[in-house]
Amino acid sequence: MSQTAALPIRPLTPLGQSAWWLGLALTGAIATGGVLLSQSAWAEQFGISALTLAIVLGITAGNTFFPSIAAHTAVGVDFSKNKLLRAGIILYGFRITFQQIGDIGWAGALIAVLMIGLTFTMAVQLGTRVFKLDKQTSMLIGAGSSICGAAAVMAAEPVVRGQAHKVSVAVATVVVFGTLSMFLYPLLYAFLPLSEHAYGVFAGSTIHEVAQVVAAGKAVSDTAAATAVIEKMLRVMMLAPFLLILSGFLRDRTQNSGNPDARPQKTPIAIPWFAVLFIVASAINSLHILPASVVQTIIHVDTALLAMAMAALGLRTHAGAIRQAGLKPLMLATSLFVFLVVGGYGINTAVMHFLG
Repeated sequence: MSQTAALPIRPLTPLGQSAWWLGLALTGAIATGGVLLSQSAWAEQFGISALTLAIVLGITAGNTFFPSIAAHTAVGVDFSKNKLLRAGIILYGFRITFQQIGDIGWAGALIAVLMIGLTFTMAVQLGTRVFKLDKQTSMLIGAGSSICGAAAVMAAEPVVRGQAHKVSVAVATVVVFGTLSMFLYPLLYAFLPLSEHAYGVFAGSTIHEVAQVVAAGKAVSDTAAATAVIEKMLRVMMLAPFLLILSGFLRDRTQNSGNPDARPQKTPIAIPWFAVLFIVASAINSLHILPASVVQTIIHVDTALLAMAMAALGLRTHAGAIRQAGLKPLMLATSLFVFLVVGGYGINTAVMHFLG
């Protein structure tokens, strides 16, 4: 039996039970505010998702009234930040299907793999070597830029064990440059020799959030938007394999960081099971064995869970920690954004030329 399994389960004390329920109620209220605001005209116009708004509201509360009630809500807030996050990532798999790979073709799949691998590698190398950031912050920013924005940052947080303020910084970069993309990409379409299909693949393979991809695609045409969403979903599907590879890589680096003369120890692979279950959820959705109404309900529940996790993350984020991070994370995100636009266009053009 593992050491984890042998640990006794400690029941919550009355104070702990109260803090659990009150904490859940607090994150639920903030998440509801984020969801409602995301349905407003201005939020839909700028492609601002419920997750982004939930963390903004959470940060606002976390730096105003939350410290005075933290003792009465901390258990539930931390439960939302950890357990509900993993549940939300698992249910995120019901948003995509394996059939979407076939719709975009081998060219779109290769573009997605190249953009994820190159963007994340650049984030880690530039972040740690050039901008002297810690590896956690670099990886979180890289995950958000290369895969699917805030959702990828949250999914990577348990793997890289990032602190709350580092996650918030990474999410902030997604908001800034993803929003900029929504306005920039339609302008680029007017000057670049791209068909609506090629533009959709370009936007879907390089813009951060799904909502931002939709906004940038619809600014050109419905055809461009549909292609962009499929390409974006292809990147989202690669989230689970990405997390598994990242977990194994971090395990190897940790195991090899000790004394080189010491006898190597066999350390079990830290498998992020929520990522595996994410793939299972995607497979179930691909088989269409659940009624569409049930899948739609799951997606609504998933949005609520992720919004609660973002709200909890915001509550645990202090402005002083973000200020302490300085301009370096923004400089890294700027470099990645330039690569996504310029390098992404070059990669899209080259792959489409040979495989399109």
